[in-house]
Amino acid sequence: MNNKAMLMKKIKQLDFTLKELNLYLDTHPNCRRALAMFQKYRTLRETAMNDYIKNYGPITPEQSENTQRWDWIDSPFPWEV
Repeated sequence: MNNKAMLMKKIKQLDFTLKELNLYLDTHPNCRRALAMFQKYRTLRETAMNDYIKNYGPITPEQSENTQRWDWIDSPFPWEV
């Protein structure tokens, strides 16, 4: 597995973890341990997303920051890989 695929896999794993923690916190809003874990994994996901965008381009259209050209269409879409 190449670095791009490994980073995308990591992002998907972090997305899953955050969703599960979100659901748990919906029913246990005062759980400080879960809230701390949510913050930790949110930061990890943000870092992974920034690394992916920096090295391989945007994952979603709103992440495209090019003001000269719509570069969202330049590489294969994430679901085409």
